Amino acid sequence: MPPFELVWPSTRYLPGYIEALGRGWSPDNLRGEAAAREELERIARDPEGFLASLVDREARGGPIITADGSTVPRLPGYHRWMWDGEFCGDIGVRWQPGTEALPPTCLGHIGYTVVPWKRRRGYATRAVALILPDVAKEHLRYVEITTTPENVASQRVIEANGGVLHEEFVSVPALGSRRQLRYRILLEPAR
Repeated sequence: MPPFELVWPSTRYLPGYIEALGRGWSPDNLRGEAAAREELERIARDPEGFLASLVDREARGGPIITADGSTVPRLPGYHRWMWDGEFCGDIGVRWQPGTEALPPTCLGHIGYTVVPWKRRRGYATRAVALILPDVAKEHLRYVEITTTPENVASQRVIEANGGVLHEEFVSVPALGSRRQLRYRILLEPAR
C-alpha cells in the first residue's frame, strides 16, 4: 500500500476528489450534500479555477457560505488532500494574520474530514500531525480545533495531537447554534 501523505490539490488528484463527491462525501460537515453539489458544479465550470481557489493565502476568493445560507468574509487559508494512492479526505487551515483570534463564524484554524470508506485508519490523526509544522509558519502560538461533544473520534484525533480542551460553547446561529468543544494545540515556533 502506498504511504499516506498530504498533497496539494492538483489536476493529478482531482479525479479522486470528484469520485469522492460523487459517492456522497462532502468536504463541508455543516452544509453536506449542498456543498458537494456546489463543488461538482464549480469543477465542471472551471477545474483549474477550482483548484486555485483551494490555496488562498491572501483571502482573495469570494465570501464563504455558512450553514444558514448567509455569507461571511473569507479568511486566508489553504487545503491539502489526504492521499494513500487514492483520495482519502481534506484538511483545511485558515487564520487571521497577526493573531490567533478567529471570527465567531469560523470554528477553528484547522478542519478535516475523511471519506467514510477510509475512516478508522488513523488518517485524520496523521493529517493533523503533518499539517501542524506548516501552520506554525503562519506565526501562530496555537491553533484551535472544534468538534461536537458526541464526536468522540474527532476528540481522539485532536487529543492525539496534543489538543487540550479549552471550552465548551454554542456556535453562532449562522453555524447552527450547536454545542461545540474547542480544543487548543500549542505550536512549536517555526524555524
